[in-house]
Amino acid sequence: MKFNESLLAEGALYTDFYQLTMAQVYFQLGIHEKTSQFDYFFRSYPDYGLHQAGYCINAGMEWLLDWISEANFLSPEIDYLRTLKNHEGNPLFSNEFLGWLMDKSVATGLSIQAIPEGRVVHPNIPLAVVQGPLLFAQLIESSLLNHLNYQTLIATKAARIQESSLGQAILEFGLRRAQDRAATAGARAAIIGGAVGTSNTGASAILGYKPSGTHAHSLVQAIVAMGGSELDAFRAYAKSYPDDCTLLVDTYDTLESGVPNAIRVFEELKAKGHKPAGIRLDSGDLAYLSIQAARKLNDAGFEDVRIVLSNQIDELVIWQILTQIKEEASRYGVDPDHLIKRLAYGVGTRMITSSVDPALDGVYKLVAIKENGGWTPAIKISENPEKTLNPGHKHIWRLYDDRDKAIADVMSTDDENLCAMDEIHLHHPTDQTKHRILFCKELSRIEPLLEDIMKDGKVMCDLPSLEMIREKRQEDMQYLYPGVKRIMNPHHYHVSLTEKLWSLKQDLVKEYSDGIKDD
Repeated sequence: MKFNESLLAEGALYTDFYQLTMAQVYFQLGIHEKTSQFDYFFRSYPDYGLHQAGYCINAGMEWLLDWISEANFLSPEIDYLRTLKNHEGNPLFSNEFLGWLMDKSVATGLSIQAIPEGRVVHPNIPLAVVQGPLLFAQLIESSLLNHLNYQTLIATKAARIQESSLGQAILEFGLRRAQDRAATAGARAAIIGGAVGTSNTGASAILGYKPSGTHAHSLVQAIVAMGGSELDAFRAYAKSYPDDCTLLVDTYDTLESGVPNAIRVFEELKAKGHKPAGIRLDSGDLAYLSIQAARKLNDAGFEDVRIVLSNQIDELVIWQILTQIKEEASRYGVDPDHLIKRLAYGVGTRMITSSVDPALDGVYKLVAIKENGGWTPAIKISENPEKTLNPGHKHIWRLYDDRDKAIADVMSTDDENLCAMDEIHLHHPTDQTKHRILFCKELSRIEPLLEDIMKDGKVMCDLPSLEMIREKRQEDMQYLYPGVKRIMNPHHYHVSLTEKLWSLKQDLVKEYSDGIKDD
């Protein structure tokens, strides 16, 4: 693909075709500049089959803003749209519409409020609220979903893996198994979620992180095939990287060859004043091999050398490995707690693809149109109650109990201020039998979640650094009850509507349902 063709594919045309056909309809109806509001939210947490998430980590907004700010309808885009024909061979798009679209940015008139990246988020809560001309607010849907769904999915997976590791280092190793250039977005999301680095060198360069990695089995194989030995291969690697020497020890026989040869090289490095970094295990019973490798390293005086585990790692595998280490290490004279603190994890396929549940079900829905200076709520009704929208221009709040733990996210109408209330009557979004009253004096605080990100097509503030986003994730995770963070069968976190929003929703459902029946 030529470079300019790549720009064409990733610019303003980086959207589903129906966004453009609808854009022309809006234009022809004369409603293309009518102010509208769309909400972005996801409907359910990722479900990995044997286990599931009880929270998500918000990610992707900065890269979405980059796209919105840079995507324009210039001559290449307009020229391409002119080539499209209908079934009769006539132009699909009118000259009038294309002339109006020419030289316009997809950011035209758009304002965005969003929950910041790195924050813990939950289903049905708007993570981003887009207001602006109907045509452009609609047009960004596909790209918005592409940017936010994927990075939120991977940040969530990374956070769960990091939690299961008991705080030990997670390294993102997924470039070779990622879906094409999604590897770079995935590396960013993984770092937001808790990974301390990535093997993706290009991603490391733009994200400001030192790339991570050791060596492959092929280094050992090549040297052995040419008449050398595994020890020769290890020595060659150590000579090139004496202060960053992590050796992959399972090419042939982990415990009888790989670890003893690594220890020999480590002793040689130590004698020259260097500190060995670690070994990596990439096959076999990783828990048992970790224990036995630690035993041999300890006996040789390398009690603090890191042990990196890789090969189909995810949060459930780490949980199983640590459980086995806690049960078995002591019988071999290895302190399980010390060993666990030495471990690091190279996580590839199962993180970068969010294995088993590879797509977040995020959606982008029209919820309001501005008419006569005020917001008119819009609703979509579904036979599946969970797909019936929460309508209108809304405020989003997080409630904290007297232990300063997050207990509920709440959607209210735009004229409600929960901070000024004495009590809050909360409703389940779909089940009318589930409701409760919270007394505000029993809460430690009520936090509004949405922040102004873009105003009239311009980003309003300096966006946080990746480290600041990571710190926000760590802070939010501390506010979750342990049950919500469980790897298996997490506790249900409450998402609710205020009484006023619930009533508005029910009234609209009845009004539109009756209207359809009358028609």
